[in-house]
Amino acid sequence: MPFDYHEAFSRNLGWVTQTEQEILRNKRIAIAGMGGVGGSHLLTLTRLGIGEFNLADFDRFELANFNRQAGANTANLGRNKLDVMIEMAQAINPDLRLGQFPAGVDGHNLDAFLDGVDLYVDSLDFFAIDIRRAVFAACYAKGIPAITAAPLGMGAAVLCFFPGQMSFDEYFLLEGQPREEQALRFMLGLAPNPQQLAYLADASRVDLEAGKGPSTPMACELCAGFAGTYALKILLARGAVPAAPRGIHFDAYRNRLVTTWRPWGNANPIQRLGLAIARRRIKSGLTVAAGDRQPHARPIERILNLARWAPSGDNDQPWRFELVDDHHVRIHGRDTRAWCVYDLDGTSSQLALGALLETLRIAATAEGMRAEHALDPDAPEHSPLIDVRLRPDDSLTPDALLPFITARATQRKPFSSRPLSDRQKLALEQAVGGGFSVRWIEGSAGRRQMAKLLFHNAHIRLATPEAYRVHRQNIEWGVQFSERHIPEGALGVDVATRRIMRWALQSWSRVQFLNRFLAGTWLPRLQMDWRTGLGCAAHFVIVADKPLLTIEDYLAAGGAMQRFWLEATRRGLQLQPEMTPLIFSRYVAQSRTFTSIAAEQSLAETLAGQLAQLLGDSGNTLQRVYMGRVGFGPAPQSRSVRPPLETLFINSPGK
Repeated sequence: MPFDYHEAFSRNLGWVTQTEQEILRNKRIAIAGMGGVGGSHLLTLTRLGIGEFNLADFDRFELANFNRQAGANTANLGRNKLDVMIEMAQAINPDLRLGQFPAGVDGHNLDAFLDGVDLYVDSLDFFAIDIRRAVFAACYAKGIPAITAAPLGMGAAVLCFFPGQMSFDEYFLLEGQPREEQALRFMLGLAPNPQQLAYLADASRVDLEAGKGPSTPMACELCAGFAGTYALKILLARGAVPAAPRGIHFDAYRNRLVTTWRPWGNANPIQRLGLAIARRRIKSGLTVAAGDRQPHARPIERILNLARWAPSGDNDQPWRFELVDDHHVRIHGRDTRAWCVYDLDGTSSQLALGALLETLRIAATAEGMRAEHALDPDAPEHSPLIDVRLRPDDSLTPDALLPFITARATQRKPFSSRPLSDRQKLALEQAVGGGFSVRWIEGSAGRRQMAKLLFHNAHIRLATPEAYRVHRQNIEWGVQFSERHIPEGALGVDVATRRIMRWALQSWSRVQFLNRFLAGTWLPRLQMDWRTGLGCAAHFVIVADKPLLTIEDYLAAGGAMQRFWLEATRRGLQLQPEMTPLIFSRYVAQSRTFTSIAAEQSLAETLAGQLAQLLGDSGNTLQRVYMGRVGFGPAPQSRSVRPPLETLFINSPGK
């Protein structure tokens, strides 16, 4: 069938007139860059019926383009982006009249690139600042309107620059700034209300210095929609188009459309403040997950790189790795009983080591290996040594819990109270394996009882100097992620409470003053214990069939805990440990004094009895493994992460 322009684009009619469609057919648009947004711009504008383009790109398609670029697929790997996108556009309209610039745009061909152009649509790489400035300056001098639509998160921010109005350079003020600052100013200038930062899951993926950042396909398509709409309005002189310093930013994730106005552009005082905040927000996470991006060529290193994500109390990571050979690693454990009140006889650290071993076992299945461990009987109890050997096993398939190792996290904010289904509870009960079972405290009455118990236990946590010493060193303030502690943002309390806590934890005397005269425990307890105790599907207690008496018992219990947690993550559930009632009740059961504050020791004895009554197991204190809450809710935006693998070796991994 021969191509017929009028038939091909007849469904545009109604939104445009026949005359307007013919005008669009005879307009020429310049697009520099056929990558993330450029390819989508070209195809959208071609389907709009634009008949002429000047197109520039020197790059080739690679795997890293697959998540967002219109021409990126296995058939086009290694091919020139310009060639591919021209083929795709001409498959829509074979009559396109094209100017091709396969070497890209530079100072030598800029005049030719903009010759006869009615509109420029910016599609250059986000970090290609110098050539972008040159193109916009040339457009301004030649009287060519220019649109830049930036994919930000899961939305699009659009600015338009018109002859005789504010120019690109006047708005962004990039002259003389270092590369990283230019990228930051460009980003915030595009989006003065940076909605996307609210859900940035891993700030380490934003590397302004290296010129790299995360992207989504949704944002690129939204950019094409915005740019196509404004191109229509500009080329047909139809309807108002906001010109810089006015812009528009739609974020689909936030369900928000905002119009922005920044007189004087980045020189605006509000904008200057926003730049300062954005610098801190992005730089706070620049090193997070750096270890994940480093190549781990050997299977044993890939296994350990996943194993290090096992949970531990306050992200303390009581382990180091000694590589013996490619199939043998010795784990050097340590406990924190000497200074941490929550590590009674080192048992909390032993649970963490058990979680590490289980995570290592799961990770090994990805390499077709079986992990077997043996505890060194001669090692001191406070510094256990565990030999792990990896044995190839062709019968193994990757464990179903494998993909959720790094996704597992602690969420300290309230969940939905929607109950778990019987199927979900059964899956969690089966996950703990033989020798363990799960008890549930659920329903509104059960959640209220548990919330009350947690609320009172939290008083002990917040009013004893022994716990204060732990909290003071295990919270990292002012960060979204922490490699070795709990980040401030993950505490589960509001900003005002965090500020009070940060001030108080500078000294024990401040804590005492706050508690004595200003009811200092109430705000954190209400938010961290009462509210969350009510806000969940259920509370759970993992129980062993027999008392936990040896290190091996606690290692096995830690494995059961980790399987439960990973299965919860697999089921889309959030989880928060609630260990203080169990720990304090163990002190009481053993007639051990854990605090110099007699009233708090007495309160612990009372609460231990209430916990036993709630669980119906007054004589089984040493069989309780782990306690927490579980339910439906959003993933945490702030969390503990892990240091790079190489920092956890006690010897060089190459030896």
